[in-house]
Amino acid sequence: MTEGKIVGLEGSFAIAEAVRMVNADVISAYPITPQTHIVERLAEMIADGELDAEFICVESEHSAMSACVGASAAGARVFTCSAGQGLELMHEVLYIPSSMRLPVVAVAANRALSGPLSVWCDHSDVMALRDIGWIQMFAENNQQAFDLTVCAFRIAEDKDVLFPTMLHIDGFYLSHVIEDMVLPDDEVVADFIPDYEYPFTLDPEKPVSMGCYGPPFIYPEAKKAQEVAFGNSKHQILETWKEFEDTFGRYYSPVETYKMEDANIALLTMGSISETAMLAVDELRSEGQDVGLVRLRLWRPFPFTELRDAVKNVELLVVLDRAISSGMGGPVCSEVKSALYDKREDLKIEGFIAGIGGRDITIEDFKYMINRAAEKAKAVERGEGIATEMIGVRE
Repeated sequence: MTEGKIVGLEGSFAIAEAVRMVNADVISAYPITPQTHIVERLAEMIADGELDAEFICVESEHSAMSACVGASAAGARVFTCSAGQGLELMHEVLYIPSSMRLPVVAVAANRALSGPLSVWCDHSDVMALRDIGWIQMFAENNQQAFDLTVCAFRIAEDKDVLFPTMLHIDGFYLSHVIEDMVLPDDEVVADFIPDYEYPFTLDPEKPVSMGCYGPPFIYPEAKKAQEVAFGNSKHQILETWKEFEDTFGRYYSPVETYKMEDANIALLTMGSISETAMLAVDELRSEGQDVGLVRLRLWRPFPFTELRDAVKNVELLVVLDRAISSGMGGPVCSEVKSALYDKREDLKIEGFIAGIGGRDITIEDFKYMINRAAEKAKAVERGEGIATEMIGVRE
């Protein structure tokens, strides 16, 4: 296990350090709050000679991802980042690198979607990206943001994977907050990241067409092959995280738990709010409630097996969503129910929506959710349907 130096870094700068250490070749991005500090820092690094890379200044996020596609197809190690409405402008192009197996790496500094206009954090932009075919992970703090950015390059560029990979960090909560973290030596990160050689690099001497028109007689087969390969990528994700632990001493898993050994009630969260949820679990434990916490680290491909194992002994699962699926409730809760419906018929699942548009979620909010979920579960037993509840809304 290697050690590094303890530094205080803003989350955005921690990510920029990771991109520098893996020696990215091309950064193509358009600034948007709260992602801007990442690309500003990378632009400084390139201008100062700290990173030998091309920075492509574009006029929009749509162009940023288009440039990433071209650079990656030409064999470059590519990075970009965006947030909120920028990801929506980029959305059309996001399907291209996953379909063409281009290992672009991106960071999303998660932000609410308009309207009304908001630059603050929630997960509505994450949920709009569920089906783009990218490997997607969540960080809870700045150390994880650094670590998982490094892992993203290792995963995406593996010849058995070759899928674009996106890391989600909560906007402002991570992107603009300074935390102590361990920054490893450049050489150690360089050793962990193999030299990149894309196996299907475009060659002017051997011209080919990529991503061409796919009529009905070929389209389903192409998407089937993509889906099988995407599902198979999970094995290499786990291998990368295990090798990361061996090298750096920090372990990551598709689903991570806290005080779940004897829990009969569990919270389920994603992102930075998980650390506040841990404090709520501690308080509830001190009050005599057998509560634990389940955190989704890997969002795509979805960790069915690990989730089912994490909740196998609980009676009530309380799912927090930081986004709304209009007319349906919480999108994470819907997916969790789908993943568990035929495995745990006795498990009660209750969803809550909180923290949208950057509204704070407190320890007391989590304690309320736990107690309220128990009441809702009893109401369901009585045949009384209760809609997904939104926490902290003024009446």
